[in-house]
Amino acid sequence: MYVVTGATGRTGQVVTKRLLANGQKVRAIGRSSDRLRPLVAEGAEPFVGDLTDQQALTKAFSGARGVYAMIPPTAPTTEPYRSYQNQISDAIAGALAAAGVQHAVTLSSFGADKPDKTGPVVGLHNLEQKLNKISGLNVLHLRAGYFMENTLTQVEIIHAMGIAGGPLRPDLKLAMIATRDIGAAAAEELLKLEFQNKQTRELQGQRDLTMTEAATIIGKAIGKPDLAYKQLPDEQVRTAMVQFGMSPDLANLILEMAASLNSGYMRTLEPRSQRNTTPTPFEVFVAEEFVPAFQAKARAA
Repeated sequence: MYVVTGATGRTGQVVTKRLLANGQKVRAIGRSSDRLRPLVAEGAEPFVGDLTDQQALTKAFSGARGVYAMIPPTAPTTEPYRSYQNQISDAIAGALAAAGVQHAVTLSSFGADKPDKTGPVVGLHNLEQKLNKISGLNVLHLRAGYFMENTLTQVEIIHAMGIAGGPLRPDLKLAMIATRDIGAAAAEELLKLEFQNKQTRELQGQRDLTMTEAATIIGKAIGKPDLAYKQLPDEQVRTAMVQFGMSPDLANLILEMAASLNSGYMRTLEPRSQRNTTPTPFEVFVAEEFVPAFQAKARAA
């Protein structure tokens, strides 16, 4: 039996489906039975629970051969995001120890080697540290690159401003990865269970791209071949994120992360290799996910 936290999310859904496709039993943890229903239809055992509830997680992790552990990127706006992250990492660590789980794969990020100044990634650093202290647990932290899905925020910006824009430097090379590839790598590691003790593995995507290069690819795909990317002032970005429904606290953390990326403080550590390179090119992500989202926004306008 494998247990997947965040089973209805982008990476967790892929992990769950890959494990089921390989004939494994999977207990899928989600926040509601309705959202879990499609996975149940494919053979998953549903477990409705809150990731901040250590007692519930201990029950869910009981008897697990391996666990996929992650902190969802969405958060309540009623409390500091770091506090929310720490509640989840405390519950996950406590439950893994109490249930005697021997193997876990976590969703982490490049930059999780740093204890501060990396915005939301500090919460993943804390998750790694807590799990590394659990005696008898073999854990692999997948330090993923910059999600290609983050560029979906450009749908609103392009419609509103006619350009792509954000807080990142136009010339900053980023290891961009599709979340489907993270899920596939996590499932592969769980199926093999060859990792021992405490390990990290970077996932750097298919290739590094700048936001300028990403904007060019997006522009060609949506019929705007002259689409440009512009680095926007932090205050403008902060205002826009809050207008889109993000808490001011999380908006500030994302700007802190952007500053760390821009300065090079937060960066990948491994040389690019076959092991940390994943298959999905940005062009495929744009065709399959960005273009439909852009077209849907245009129809709704």
